[in-house]
Amino acid sequence: MKGGTTFYFVTDGIESALRQAKGAARGKDVRIGGGVATIRQYLTAGLIDEMHLAMSPVLLGEGEHLFNGINLDQLGLTIDKTDHGENAVHVLIKRK
Repeated sequence: MKGGTTFYFVTDGIESALRQAKGAARGKDVRIGGGVATIRQYLTAGLIDEMHLAMSPVLLGEGEHLFNGINLDQLGLTIDKTDHGENAVHVLIKRK
């Protein structure tokens, strides 16, 4: 992509994808992309150190529930910062 971003699609599990991403990042931050199911897998595996959520109050039906059945406190995560704008609420969740 413009600016040097490269996307790789990994199909042999989240641990393999994260290992490959960290290797490619050479010490830089790694960001996880995907939908709710992907993020839930990384959360429950304890592989997320920091997460920025931008939430907009739009009702789209039932959808997938990001935190249903997941106890962030038990996973060692806590809300570090919240901020609100005109169209969204931003929440920064970090490892304790």
